[in-house]
Amino acid sequence: MQNRTSNSKISWFFVTLSVLFLVSGAYLTGNIARAEGKTISPESKKLLGNFSNALAEVAEAVRPAVVNISTTTTIPAEANPFGDMFNDPFFRRFFGDQFNHPGFNRKQKTSALGSGVIVSDTGYILTNSHVVKGADDIKVVLYDKREFKGTIVGTDPKTDLAVVKIDAKDLPIISIGKSSTLKTGDVVLAIGNPFGLNQTITMGIVSAVGRSNLGLADFVDFIQTDAAINPGNSGGALVNTNGELIGINTAIFSTSGGYMGIGFAIPSDMATGIMDSIIKSGKVIRGWLGVSTQPLTPELAQTFKIKDQKGALVSGIIANSPADKAGLKRGDLIIGLDGKPVADPVSLRNIVASLAPGTKIELKIIREAAEKSLSVTLAELNEKMDVKRTGYKNSLKGVTVQELTASLREKLAVPENLNGVIITDISPDSPVMGVLQVNDVIQEVNRQNIQSMQDYDQAVAKIGEKDGMLLLIYRQGGSVYITIKP
Repeated sequence: MQNRTSNSKISWFFVTLSVLFLVSGAYLTGNIARAEGKTISPESKKLLGNFSNALAEVAEAVRPAVVNISTTTTIPAEANPFGDMFNDPFFRRFFGDQFNHPGFNRKQKTSALGSGVIVSDTGYILTNSHVVKGADDIKVVLYDKREFKGTIVGTDPKTDLAVVKIDAKDLPIISIGKSSTLKTGDVVLAIGNPFGLNQTITMGIVSAVGRSNLGLADFVDFIQTDAAINPGNSGGALVNTNGELIGINTAIFSTSGGYMGIGFAIPSDMATGIMDSIIKSGKVIRGWLGVSTQPLTPELAQTFKIKDQKGALVSGIIANSPADKAGLKRGDLIIGLDGKPVADPVSLRNIVASLAPGTKIELKIIREAAEKSLSVTLAELNEKMDVKRTGYKNSLKGVTVQELTASLREKLAVPENLNGVIITDISPDSPVMGVLQVNDVIQEVNRQNIQSMQDYDQAVAKIGEKDGMLLLIYRQGGSVYITIKP
């Protein structure tokens, strides 16, 4: 009797449990059915539809003006275990030629891919300098699959821009917008040929503007975007929602070589100025002020009794330069140029370099705690450099040096009264690799003063292969003696 009662209780338990499952299932099924039955409101459909249609219209309008650029270059043969993967100039830009094999001396052809933007119906194309650098042959493929041979009109490595010309007429061109009007959060489209996939379009926003000191180019305040940019996108278009070109896609920040959400584009305002100069003169002509500047630190601000925390502090003035003739002095803080704020030395340098020689500008400065305006007429920046790689067999073998030009002095904030030659390259097999650095200024060699390339050559020529040497160098704001053993 007790077993029957127990079995009966167990049976009722399972019956009850089954009913609960059935009820729960019916309830869930009903909810799912009701969820599946929900509809999207007409307003939402219209909003999303309009947005989608607008982006599609922009894409269709600008795609014909974006081209595929493929190059062929003759280089020393490499033992490259990765095949063509690293042939894209975009990849080589970040990884360098680190796969060279010392046993190969023969030549070989290598190909690379990039993008470009048609800016003139007579065949002028704007792209990156690194896309066409050293190319023997350039092939340009248009949106309609037509192919043309491209020729380089001119390049500007300091902004990583180049102009290529094809023999064609009545080409589709892109409208050029003003990058100066961009705001963080603006929607943008990136168009190019990543990994050789023609006419790829990605969407994102402007993440930031005015990015500098990235090591990508000397005179560029980049646009940062999260629109996907990958190898092959170099030289392609970054456009706004009006279908206007507002940037030339140039580089990415990546630890893997692929897209990681941070890309950079050269602003159209700068790109068009460079392009016009190249087409007109075959080179880029830049304005020159003739000052050495440095960032304003809190300590310096306190010393000079300056309340502002932004600007370019004048640390040196080149004799007979535009700045000297205008009455600029050491200790002046430049905070504005033609009504535009000057945040730091880099922004000052970039603004000045973007202006033509002969341009009259108005500088807003702070001198002895008082604001003042100065009128300056810019001169032309002379970038001719006397570069020499030493052929000596001593410890300075493989070190490339050049004259300390005004532009380099300004760029590296080298004091006006400091002279010497500057190191621009050190070969990997040089005895001083890891001891000396690029941008070191050699002031003395074995206690002999170095004022010019001639002084340097005479001093180094006396040093034998097994001789040590004592160098006085200027590095990162200070002078130090370095002993080099043979």
